[in-house]
Amino acid sequence: MIKTIKDFDLNNKRVIIRCDFNVPIKDGKIMDDNRIIESLSTIKYAIDNNAKVILLSHLGKVKTEEDKKSNSLKPVSERLSELLGISVKFIGETRGSVLEDSINKMRNKDVILVENTRFEDVPDKKESENSEELGRYWAGLADIFIDDAFGTAHRQHASNVGIASYIPSGVGFLIEKEIHALGAVLDNPEKPYVVIMGGAKMNDKIKVIDNLAEKADYLLLAGGIANTFLKAQGVDIKKSVYDEESIEHVKELLAKYKDKIVLPLDGYGSESYEDALEVFYEDNINDIKNDIMILDIGPKTIELFRKYIDKSKTIFWNGPVGVSEFNNFAYGTKEMCRLLKESAAKVVVGGGDSAAAAISFGYKNDFYHISTGGGASLKYIEGDTLPAIKVLESK
Repeated sequence: MIKTIKDFDLNNKRVIIRCDFNVPIKDGKIMDDNRIIESLSTIKYAIDNNAKVILLSHLGKVKTEEDKKSNSLKPVSERLSELLGISVKFIGETRGSVLEDSINKMRNKDVILVENTRFEDVPDKKESENSEELGRYWAGLADIFIDDAFGTAHRQHASNVGIASYIPSGVGFLIEKEIHALGAVLDNPEKPYVVIMGGAKMNDKIKVIDNLAEKADYLLLAGGIANTFLKAQGVDIKKSVYDEESIEHVKELLAKYKDKIVLPLDGYGSESYEDALEVFYEDNINDIKNDIMILDIGPKTIELFRKYIDKSKTIFWNGPVGVSEFNNFAYGTKEMCRLLKESAAKVVVGGGDSAAAAISFGYKNDFYHISTGGGASLKYIEGDTLPAIKVLESK
């Protein structure tokens, strides 16, 4: 049984909370603060229970000293101060006397945000390769560790698995909610159970599709995933993206689950992978007239998918059904959001690009759950062990 933050006496304790503040920042300005907002309930609980709160998070990819300049968490500390209504002290280093002295001087209810944990990846990847020395160092700064970063739960880093190996540990409210919600579509989903899979890369999701195909009543496929299935059926998909390496496996899936797999009927495309001014509508996906690549599903496919969505009780959606970041090819994903909002089913959006699209199109509060972890949610649905969760189960 994994402990939660509520299982600990936090009074006068130094509590490290591993958050996911990996937010988009441009010119020092946060473009989307959803992940920060999702972390607030756990942070506020620790404050309200008189803890000394130390926050850790990564931000972006840090491979060189130059990368550090654009990946500081300082803007996050400023936004956190606004959201919490208190001063969040930012420590611009990941270790050392300044950090240690600041923690030693903390009073109950104080909050410190430590610099980007991935700064420790330069030059020798101590964070991402779970350096025992680094994990032990960070653990030594606190009495209790709370992991609330589901987006990195599939990673074995010093800032999650490392710290949890040395001090009493549990999860925050966000990870608790993620496990509960994803369990609803993994363990005993109410039937009919519909899975919608999109995105460009088939090989990233083979295990997920294998796992879900057995449990779902129907799989509605789009994007590069659907193209791979169409190609396996012998359809000339012209210049559309597909995964050649997965063709043989897809043929096996088609033979085994032919009554479950639902593929697009039509689509919108372009002569190149860009938000083109000239958009081609192909009304029959089996007979694409132009030498183009399909970049979105069309109205016939939306109507086909609607028939399955309307009668479903549980829906898991992962991956946009088109190149939704292109305005001219966002139609299908916007329509999918609308259909899912209107559905009476329990809808879980599996993080990543589909979550980002749903939120950007204004559907943040319209589904049962939108996961904050794309890769982590897929690994969880695959049935794989998440290292950051496994280490807590053994505590």
